[in-house]
Amino acid sequence: MQTVEFKTLSAFLLLAVGLVPSRAQDVDAIIEGMNVRHIGPGAMSGRVTTIDVQRDRPEVIYIGTASGGLWRSVTAGVEWEPLFDDESTQSIGALAIAPSNPDVIWVGTGEGNPRNSHSSGRGVYRSIDGGATWEFMGLEGTRNIHRIIVHPTDHLTIWVGAIGTAWGDSPDRGIYKTTDGGKTWTHQLYIDERTGVADMIIDPSNPDKLIAALWSHRREPWFFTSGGEGSGLYITHDGGDNWKQLTEEEGLPSGELGRIGLTISAANPDVVYALIESSETGLYHSTDGGLNWSIIQGKQVGNRPFYYADIYADPSDEKRIFNLYSMVDLSEDGGKTFRTILPYSGVHPDHHAFYIHPDDPNFLIDGNDGGLNISRDGGVTWTFVNNLPLGQFYHISVDNAIPYRIYGGMQDNGSWVGPSEVWHVGGIRNEDWQEILFGDGFDVLPAPKDLNTAYAMYQGGGLSRIDLRNGDGTSIQPVPHDTTALRFAWNAAIAADPFDINGIYFGSQFVHHSNDRGNTWALRSPDLTTNDAEKLNQAESGGLTIDATKAENHCTILCISPNPLREGEIWVGTDDGRIQHTNDGGATWTDHAESIKRFPQGAWVPQIHVSPHDADEVYVVVNDYRRNDWRPYLYRTMDGGSSWVRLVLDGGEVTGHVLSVVQDPEVPSLLFLGTEEGLFVSFDRGANWKRWAHDVPSVPVRDMVIHPRDGDLILGTFGRAAYVIDDLAPLRSLASEGNGLMKESLRVFAVPDAYQVNFRRHAGARFPADHYWSGANYGGGARVQFYVHPDTAEVYGKDELEWSILNLEGDTLRNGALTAEGGIQTMRWRFDTNGMDWPQRELKKKKDQPSGGGPDVLPGKYTLAMGLGNHSSSTAVTVYPDPRVPYNRQAHEARNLHQRIAMEASKSVVDAMNEVQRMMTTIETVKDDLKWIPDSLKEEVTALADSLDGELTRIEEVYYQPRDYKGTGSVTERLNSIFWTAFSVTGGADAPGGNAQRALERLHTEGTAFGEEVKSIQEGLWLEWLEAAEAVDRSPSRIYEGTGRH
Repeated sequence: MQTVEFKTLSAFLLLAVGLVPSRAQDVDAIIEGMNVRHIGPGAMSGRVTTIDVQRDRPEVIYIGTASGGLWRSVTAGVEWEPLFDDESTQSIGALAIAPSNPDVIWVGTGEGNPRNSHSSGRGVYRSIDGGATWEFMGLEGTRNIHRIIVHPTDHLTIWVGAIGTAWGDSPDRGIYKTTDGGKTWTHQLYIDERTGVADMIIDPSNPDKLIAALWSHRREPWFFTSGGEGSGLYITHDGGDNWKQLTEEEGLPSGELGRIGLTISAANPDVVYALIESSETGLYHSTDGGLNWSIIQGKQVGNRPFYYADIYADPSDEKRIFNLYSMVDLSEDGGKTFRTILPYSGVHPDHHAFYIHPDDPNFLIDGNDGGLNISRDGGVTWTFVNNLPLGQFYHISVDNAIPYRIYGGMQDNGSWVGPSEVWHVGGIRNEDWQEILFGDGFDVLPAPKDLNTAYAMYQGGGLSRIDLRNGDGTSIQPVPHDTTALRFAWNAAIAADPFDINGIYFGSQFVHHSNDRGNTWALRSPDLTTNDAEKLNQAESGGLTIDATKAENHCTILCISPNPLREGEIWVGTDDGRIQHTNDGGATWTDHAESIKRFPQGAWVPQIHVSPHDADEVYVVVNDYRRNDWRPYLYRTMDGGSSWVRLVLDGGEVTGHVLSVVQDPEVPSLLFLGTEEGLFVSFDRGANWKRWAHDVPSVPVRDMVIHPRDGDLILGTFGRAAYVIDDLAPLRSLASEGNGLMKESLRVFAVPDAYQVNFRRHAGARFPADHYWSGANYGGGARVQFYVHPDTAEVYGKDELEWSILNLEGDTLRNGALTAEGGIQTMRWRFDTNGMDWPQRELKKKKDQPSGGGPDVLPGKYTLAMGLGNHSSSTAVTVYPDPRVPYNRQAHEARNLHQRIAMEASKSVVDAMNEVQRMMTTIETVKDDLKWIPDSLKEEVTALADSLDGELTRIEEVYYQPRDYKGTGSVTERLNSIFWTAFSVTGGADAPGGNAQRALERLHTEGTAFGEEVKSIQEGLWLEWLEAAEAVDRSPSRIYEGTGRH
């Protein structure tokens, strides 16, 4: 077996597919034309890590999130906008608004809650324009920053508290200070390579006095340790130039300390509180500004110090303290007693960020694992912010419903199923998503060919089979076959058997297989992990405080990938570096990891993707950041594992450790790569990669799937919920043809199947105002993507790109025109045929496009043809009826016939109204032309014009409301309502009945009478006026003719 560094093949493959770097701008134009939809959801939000509010404008709120970026509301939490999408990371650990200048905002990246799935960042950033733009200000090596303090009167002086990476030794920890706005930094307080800042506060009355909590901690893939010799409490009285460690001599607990939370109140800065993890964790306080300490109590102090050890004192009352942990407790007697104000119900548990407005202590904001909550009454009642799409998806999957549904599990927010698009108005709302299992959500597997069943799990292998019709769940987690305890990963492996619709695979340290949907299980492997006894002590994990939640379960299977092209072949990845492979259904297994050159032995193997094109082509995702190796790893074999290639190299275009990969099922050279820092695409089977910067931020892309029928790419992100990139046809053409596509002047791509559906009203509030989530919907009609070469687009002007819909006989049913722009464009055909021009008060301009609104086409096959000068392209469009209801073709044909008859009957009305407008326009123009002629010469024509104007106004008001009508509505029936009724009676799915026939008859009767009245005016008063007008001016006939249509 051999491994090749892929850079030796890059140039060859680059030329082989015809993609040259000089055309990068054309590739950008194609990518930027793709339709990316952020579908959410918003109500199943994600972890909020830091909060700040502009003090003099409390409606301006900033929040930082674990991996979903930085957000701002200028409407007191009603509406939100992301501010950090263009930066290289979306993990925010700290933010601070400069008290002396609210336009200056500092952000520290990398969250400071070092759970097993936390994200890291890239240093510190500054904005000087209220968050509109950002500048990187250094400290990249810190990776995780938990606190930032800006000097209260000098916005150029900032302290940064770096907790540092939890995954290994690093000198980039401790407290940094700048006095020049970030140009230079001083490393003021450093203990050792595993001790960082857990908290840091400043005395509100003395900006030179700060107190900092230093925390020694270490996370390994299989264990967590909180506490160590480096932990401690430090105080400075000179802005950080000198620090003094506080010890048991000052009243702190003896022995090793763990995480410490600090708070101080402006009401009395002499009172300082510290929540200290130790062998006997307790709440301490100082009444002399932090010089001496004593314990208050050790009972009501929280439960998981490593994850939350934050306390907040009311700025207006030093005895009012909020303690954040799984719940939120409030003390009003200085910490002696607490009562719970945020229990497990109502507001999501696990609290990390809190804000108390210094001028209004009733204004509280709480950030937790489920998002953001706001209180205006001091914590008595809370409002949930349901429009922050911060969900952390571990996995994403789809079914074959029409429209297809999307499944996935989120960190601490359950397992869900929701629509890829909705056939109702109002977009994809939170109400369109359904939770099917709670807990930490992971992979959700739709049952093959059964739209009513899915498999979902929670942490540590808790597996259930869910009936999606009524929510009934059956626990199907495999039980041990003997005395051997099963080890399931925090995020356990599950897969469908591609050769058995009732078959599923599930992973512990063994591969389990069921052929009856989980009712019974059989082993298909021995222990495929290293089974290293030193890494199996999860019951002892946590350090000073045991925290055994299955998050550190190790020596387990992370992914199971059956080969869809070869029965009995299975690939398995483990969390201890194994890449196991069987060709005989599990009878024998081979580990490939040790034979791969420069493979990080013992690393995490979270995903293996077996090619749908070639049974011997396999992609293996590897990451090793949990051992402080942050490089990207992706390997591929083209010969079933005999030799391997590393597809991404250090220092290349791909940044962030690799999380996921998917190969397009149609074009094998098209690959997508998800990393901790966003989405990447390759058009040459991995030889070269390009960052996808269009409408997808640098968020962790944990999982991806390409829908096998619709050709959409669905992203499960860890911080911004789900995205859909609609219809990969342009990218497939680029990958399969290279520069061939970009040399074409015009190309229309294949159109996805289109459905004639009626959009119903959405559930819930019709008028939800501004505080709600609406994910981007696909929309109705046939969605057509086409490419125009940028050079070609520059040649042609407005509305010169012509398009037509033709039936199988070649008849044009609908046509129109567009303005060509370089790159990918999209148009929609709503299934209508060319219609008629409705009566208008303004004459139609010469170059107006043909009117739509004619009868909808019948389901069937059509051709869409485009032409731009002498360039042309076409594609097929297949139209299907609404799959939700039975289709009645005869009724459809009858409706169309009714509409065509109505259109024909309406023609006389349209023509007559146009004649009215032509006459009125001519009169007004002539009046203007005659204003210089003496009144004595135009008395007759003026009098006739007044009479004619009156008659034309009267006849116009047979159809329309009077032009000077004031008020709302009218009970007077006019011709336009008769006109509208004749068409609206065919709006349903049924064939027109007697009522519809009566509407046609009324239209014919009233329309004929209308036309006769107009004709009478034309043959009488109009001719009189025309003759009189031409006696004094020779232009009236010419003006009238000029108003005619072209």
